[in-house]
Amino acid sequence: MPAATALASLLGLCLLWGIAAEVWPSRAFPPPLEVWRVLLKEAASGDLGYHVAMTLWRVAAAYVVAMVVGSVIGVLLGTHRRADSFFNPWLVLFLNLPALVVIVLAYIWFGLTEAAAIGAVAINKIPNVVVTMREGARALDPRFAEMAAVYRLGWLDRIRHVLMPQLQPYFAAASRSGIALIWKIVLVVELLGRSSGVGFQIYLYFQIFDVAAILAYTLAFVAIMLLIELLLVQPLERHATRWRRRPA
Repeated sequence: MPAATALASLLGLCLLWGIAAEVWPSRAFPPPLEVWRVLLKEAASGDLGYHVAMTLWRVAAAYVVAMVVGSVIGVLLGTHRRADSFFNPWLVLFLNLPALVVIVLAYIWFGLTEAAAIGAVAINKIPNVVVTMREGARALDPRFAEMAAVYRLGWLDRIRHVLMPQLQPYFAAASRSGIALIWKIVLVVELLGRSSGVGFQIYLYFQIFDVAAILAYTLAFVAIMLLIELLLVQPLERHATRWRRRPA
């Protein structure tokens, strides 16, 4: 059973962690039980729920902006060669621009605001979405477009029945990698210029060298992201690709 195997694997990791903490006792390497006690304490006080919710809000907002803007630009570049040739140097530039530089410039130019934080995260992810969706647009089968023209489908029907099914695998790939990248950048954004969120709490506890609290917040947010992957992303992906399954 996949669930039982995953649970056994995580328990084995915790056991190995506990043994290592006993062999090498140090304040910098707390055992799992100590991290668990800090996690329960933060959850009981309400701080954990508040800061995790703020981080999730920033992740969701940056994800939506990056996927919408990046998908539109990627499809346009993939279907218009002249525009792709002109804007390709821009794309390469933003792909290689360090995330830290974007975050710092966003805070300097637009202030320490939520819009600047979310925009900086989205800008770091948009080029990756553009590249993936551009490849999907280049791989579109022209025969489907010809069929849509013959049957005189409207532009909404063309997007729904012709464009989206062909781009779905590329959108899923960009989405999956986007979630993993965005939440990591959000932590950096919160560490540098926000007064709430998991990144802010990690920075706060780093200043007082509380490793147990750092691990507690980190593991709590990672667990939530895993739940989102298992309960939301994967079911939606299976639903979107249900047409591929064939009866035996």
